[in-house]
Amino acid sequence: MTELHSRTDMRLGLAVTLAVAAFLIGPVVLSILAGLTRNYFVGFSSGFTLRWIEQVWELYSDTIWRSFAVALLTLLVCVLVGVPAAWVLTLHRGRAARALEELLTLPVAVPGLASALALIISWGTVSGLRGSMWFIVIGHVLFTLPFMVRAARASMAGADLAVLDEAAATLGASRMHRFLTVVVPNAMPGIVTGALTVLTLSIGEFNLTWLLHTPLTKTLPVGLADSYASMRLEVASAYTLVFLLMLMPLLVGLQWLAARGERRTRLQQRQAAAQNQGH
Repeated sequence: MTELHSRTDMRLGLAVTLAVAAFLIGPVVLSILAGLTRNYFVGFSSGFTLRWIEQVWELYSDTIWRSFAVALLTLLVCVLVGVPAAWVLTLHRGRAARALEELLTLPVAVPGLASALALIISWGTVSGLRGSMWFIVIGHVLFTLPFMVRAARASMAGADLAVLDEAAATLGASRMHRFLTVVVPNAMPGIVTGALTVLTLSIGEFNLTWLLHTPLTKTLPVGLADSYASMRLEVASAYTLVFLLMLMPLLVGLQWLAARGERRTRLQQRQAAAQNQGH
């Protein structure tokens, strides 16, 4: 009887999972098919074509490369600033550290349009900045930095790196040497997870970017919205397909790196435990 209930629960869980997956993935699949169809309103009987993808590339290829440039620059700044900040918050757990962490998460809670407006008011008058790609990078860093700090800090706290750092300090290692050789390698799974989050959020960010961009600094999501507003539905759907083709290999590669880092960390932990048992 118990086995029967177990099988029923398993089938029910599988059915719910498939239903949720269909609900989430179904619209994306339909959009992709629309971008490959000669005439979406006629249906698949009109035949398939790559014409719309070619048109997207001719009209919006600059937005694609600009989005990747913005995302990579955002990631670079978030790593250089967020990882050391996460380590400082890990070492210092007082009220000031908690207040600083809450302050870092504030841009996430504020609507993107409000953050963009605040940036325009405060930095929009700086000569040459308003019309440059760096203005969008600043906005993306403001939005994505908390995710890098949280992910890196969770990995540092879980690996108990403060103890390892103290042990390395007693052996005479400098602070920078300890950070680069002890903290960063052991926190790499969290750093890679944070990098994955930063990249995906930056490439897909629209609300903040829409207010910060100019006609010469249009990014991929803004171009996608423009195509949906002014072009044929097939062109806009083909734009979605190009977006996915550019993004998916990057996501898969980063997830592979994260999984590899987790396996390496587990292996090192097992080796350390075996050495401790041997002693």
